[in-house]
Amino acid sequence: MVVYYQIAGKQVGSHVLAMGVMGTLFGGIYLSTRGGGQKKQATPPIQASSKDEEKFIQDFLNQVN
Repeated sequence: MVVYYQIAGKQVGSHVLAMGVMGTLFGGIYLSTRGGGQKKQATPPIQASSKDEEKFIQDFLNQVN
């Protein structure tokens, strides 16, 4: 037993409406829980000529923040 509804001038069965609602619900859940892409590095990499210089730059940046 199917109930038909008049939507936008067409008759649509209740089972079609139910499938559309469930598809939208599960599709929305899938899209919202699938996670994001890889995290991008916030700052460019440090181009230091030596380890001491790299350490100095890192210490300076940590003091500023």
